Amino acid sequence: MTGEPDGLTAVLLQLAALTQKLAELDQRQTGDARDLTQRITTVASLVDQLKDTTASHAQTLAALDGLDRQVADLAKAAASDGGGNAPGYQPSAAPKFWKLDGPARDQAISKLRAWVEQVYRPGYGHLAASLGECWEQHPLCLYILDWLSELWSVLYLAPGRTAGTLAGQAEWHTRLLTAAAEQLTRETRGCAHGTGRHLTPATGTRP
Repeated sequence: MTGEPDGLTAVLLQLAALTQKLAELDQRQTGDARDLTQRITTVASLVDQLKDTTASHAQTLAALDGLDRQVADLAKAAASDGGGNAPGYQPSAAPKFWKLDGPARDQAISKLRAWVEQVYRPGYGHLAASLGECWEQHPLCLYILDWLSELWSVLYLAPGRTAGTLAGQAEWHTRLLTAAAEQLTRETRGCAHGTGRHLTPATGTRP
């Protein structure tokens, strides 16, 4: 019977060791669970941040879309007379006089001739009177009369007039027209093209 206590002691020691191991496992599982919980919390936080970022981006895109519409509306308003009417005169493409030839060149010059005969000469007195009759044979005159007539059309063929248009008209007459007329005069004065008046009829579409 003397061996029984020793056997019992051994069993008790084994039970104690198992109890310790179970405790350690339980502690480890608790730590793992705590770590897993922290990871889940971190992931959830990231998900919330992504949701907020996505919502912010959606709001930004919506705002940009609204801004695009506002810009388009402003562009339409700027092209009109301010009262919702049809837009005014739109400048045509610049003629490439340096390479135009034949009928294409004649057509481009015909448009300028119509403006000179119907608007420039009748309306601008001594400034127009100083333009030489041979202006059609001077490339410099063609370039100047092209932008001069187009700008006049923008300022005077609009369905309405704004303060900006009025300021543009004043600038056109007091500075741009006088400078252009001086260049036209200097270019055509005393040239070798003769003084005979060009008799080609004005067949352009200017007003």
